[in-house]
Amino acid sequence: MGEKMPNWLDKQAELNGDETAIESPSFGKLSFREVRDRARLFARKLHSLGVKEGTHVAIYTDSRLDFIVAVHALSYIHAVAVLLNTRLTQQEIQFQIMDADVSFLLVDKEKETLANDLSVEKNITSLSFAAIHQLPDANYSLHQELDLDDVYTIIYTSGTTGNPKGVLHTYGNHWWSAISSMLNLGLDKQDKWLATLPLFHVGGFSLLMKNIIYGMPIYLLDRFEPKIINHAIMNKGVTIVSVVSVMLDRLMEQLEADRYPTSFRCMLLGGGPASEQLLNKAKSYHIPVFQTYGMTETASQVATLSPNDALRKIGSAGKALFSAEVKISHNKEKASPQVIGEIFVKGPMVTQGYYKDELVKQDDWLPTGDLGYLDEEGFLYVVDRRNDLIISGGENIYPAEIENVLLSIEGVVEAGVVGKEDPQWGKVPVAFVVVNQAFDLNIAKEVCNKALAKYKVPKAFYIVDALPRNASNKLLRHQLATKLNKIQ
Repeated sequence: MGEKMPNWLDKQAELNGDETAIESPSFGKLSFREVRDRARLFARKLHSLGVKEGTHVAIYTDSRLDFIVAVHALSYIHAVAVLLNTRLTQQEIQFQIMDADVSFLLVDKEKETLANDLSVEKNITSLSFAAIHQLPDANYSLHQELDLDDVYTIIYTSGTTGNPKGVLHTYGNHWWSAISSMLNLGLDKQDKWLATLPLFHVGGFSLLMKNIIYGMPIYLLDRFEPKIINHAIMNKGVTIVSVVSVMLDRLMEQLEADRYPTSFRCMLLGGGPASEQLLNKAKSYHIPVFQTYGMTETASQVATLSPNDALRKIGSAGKALFSAEVKISHNKEKASPQVIGEIFVKGPMVTQGYYKDELVKQDDWLPTGDLGYLDEEGFLYVVDRRNDLIISGGENIYPAEIENVLLSIEGVVEAGVVGKEDPQWGKVPVAFVVVNQAFDLNIAKEVCNKALAKYKVPKAFYIVDALPRNASNKLLRHQLATKLNKIQ
């Protein structure tokens, strides 16, 4: 048993009940008390349907309000929320709900057919939000406290071996992520954080935690629309926005000659290293960009550039947050300043493991697989994400996952996937394949479109005689990247 706290949403409803919790062009404003009441009502209905403490409940919805209500409702039951990426294919979703031992699947009415297909013979109950909303209130005594050691969410991250892994996050992980971010960025009573990142990703989900832990309103948009976001910054009191590089670039394109008001204090930039060109462009627009570094395993940020150093250390992801530590390992030794090595992280926001899979830590240090260095002042510079990882518009893509699909296609003998530079998305995946006479490119594309999310589908196929491999037959993707540079 760990430390216990009052339910965070209950507490905010008690302290700031009439204050705005969520504001959205879709449904107007909701106070903390209104969000609390909706979540508690939904929790009682879920319990009447059989959701109990420890039950794994998957949330698969494009409705951001339904998502928020469901996530908070599960905290009142002490059930576990499995957050599903709505951009994934049925095949990918099926793997995750089976791997996570999901008992209940909450879906939009439009996705009921898909949910029923997934539920058949899998002992999973699929429920539409619309149907749950129509149920009568039920009598159930909700949990009023949270145990910081209890698992709250499972969020899947791309796996280096092809299959994604379910990252376990406790209430404590989310608590320390929110508190550590605040100790770095500060908290102003005027703050309003715009949420346009997907809520099923850890970066978007972390805003829901900040919302109820800080008592800070969030401005919720259904999708990324530069014009609407810029308008919200100019006219709706938004002071902080979380973005990835491609989003920042599009915001500046739409901004043209305008400038943000001085009340706008933070453009939090994550999702991979940003180019110096992009950062200098933002500087010319007087946009306060703070680069941040984090991953699903760290419940969002683990290092962020502080406001005081934003212009002095352009390109840096800053220093480890207050409760976190970062070190660089080179040849299994602590690296000297400026020496590139693997980034290791440690702190109470770091996951204790994956669901059904071991997480190999070294003396509580998590090896990230990312490359970077610390300068003489201890500022972190991320040189490259995990060697093989492709980051496309902020989405993580592991080549092995795509290669596994390619190898299932008739006629494909070998497959290797690398990232190709792309002006809009940063990088997109392309495939090198060794094939025999049975190979049909159209069928290959059809299989990929069915098995993979759109952003993971290779944007080009290159047929080659052989793939580069080392003496132990390991695929040398860096040589494929070199080959790609020659082709372009």
